[in-house]
Amino acid sequence: MEAISEARRHIDNAKDFLSNNARKQDGLYQDRKYVKIAGHTAYTGVLLALNELLEEKNKKTPKSVEWYQQELGRVDKTLLSNFTGAYEILHIDMGYQGIRSADTASLGLKKAEKIIDWVETRLEKKN
Repeated sequence: MEAISEARRHIDNAKDFLSNNARKQDGLYQDRKYVKIAGHTAYTGVLLALNELLEEKNKKTPKSVEWYQQELGRVDKTLLSNFTGAYEILHIDMGYQGIRSADTASLGLKKAEKIIDWVETRLEKKN
């Protein structure tokens, strides 16, 4: 399960960007640039795991968030909920807006880890 290892590596990298570069002070990150990098990195990790689950790893065309939501809605509603939350926090709030809240970033990373764990368990059951 190389995709799961790679997804986890992305999450670890995102955490490193936040802890080593974003400079947390009083619950807020001081450098939005690294918050944005961390958000994009973590969201990419989520997509790597989901692509493995949905067998989309060899497709050249990137899929829209709506496509993922539709596909995940067919698989598991809790997974869909976690994905929607991860998308909003990691991709939109952190990745584009550079939200400074450490609590929000932590929640987004936890959702990402839940998704990756769920996918890993599901893939193990398949094999």
